[in-house]
Amino acid sequence: MDRQRLAELSAFLTIARERSFTRAAAQLGVTPSALSHAMRALEERLGLRLLNRTTRSVTPTEAGERLLASVGPRFDEIEAEVAGLSVLRDKPAGTVRISADEHSMATILWPKLRTLLPDYPDIHVEIASDYTLTDIVAERFDAGVRYGEIVDKDMIAVQIGPEARMIAVASPAYFARRGKPKTLEELTGHSCINLRLPTYGGLYAWDFVRGGRDLRVRVEGQLTFSSILPIKQAALDGFGIAYVPTTLIQDEIDSGALEAVLTRYSPPFPGYHLYYPSRRQPTPAFARIVEALRYRPDR
Repeated sequence: MDRQRLAELSAFLTIARERSFTRAAAQLGVTPSALSHAMRALEERLGLRLLNRTTRSVTPTEAGERLLASVGPRFDEIEAEVAGLSVLRDKPAGTVRISADEHSMATILWPKLRTLLPDYPDIHVEIASDYTLTDIVAERFDAGVRYGEIVDKDMIAVQIGPEARMIAVASPAYFARRGKPKTLEELTGHSCINLRLPTYGGLYAWDFVRGGRDLRVRVEGQLTFSSILPIKQAALDGFGIAYVPTTLIQDEIDSGALEAVLTRYSPPFPGYHLYYPSRRQPTPAFARIVEALRYRPDR
């Protein structure tokens, strides 16, 4: 197969995965018009339409889905083998893409990566920060970071942080106005700061344990955010009760800027884990990052 056909197939795979000519063009470093020309040439050569195009979306046709499923993994294998050649270099090299939420990025990933990367200038790391349950295989991430209890069982999971704990907190000023809830049922009478989950669009239900039973409490309030850093700030500003990881607000609790309530109903749970497909063959660069992130309680 000549280079032009390989380039056209590579372009098709990127467009089909990104569902966008614009995003695919940015990823490949070409113009959208060049990609459009390549797709027309490929479709004419095959005598088949591979992509359905509208002004708002790009989706594979039945033929496109079949080509994506059959050819895509083979291109991925070629890329993995090429990346694996970095083992022959003096130092690991290559790009590692990770999906993580901003809390794990700020408290775990970056503190460890900033000490690792200066020694490995040929390793490049791209971190996509979001709270969605990203399909790391479909989105072509090398790994994801999430709490251990929500990682799929078919993934390899490496613990990168200590046990986690979510607790309800508010400012002393808020509690002075509204009083402190003494039972979980009393939360429904308070102004609580909600987190909207991007994956499903619903509000996060606060998870508690009482009498050995898991309880999910739906709360209401004036404010809803899609990430936890604004939730923390709103709690500090006295707008209500927040339900956040202790690692995010421990300094504020120690200083008295925030006060915790109902802590007996908030047991610890598995902390952040780095996870990736079991069939993935780690490159030297990826393996080095995994080892740097691995949680070691004695350190």
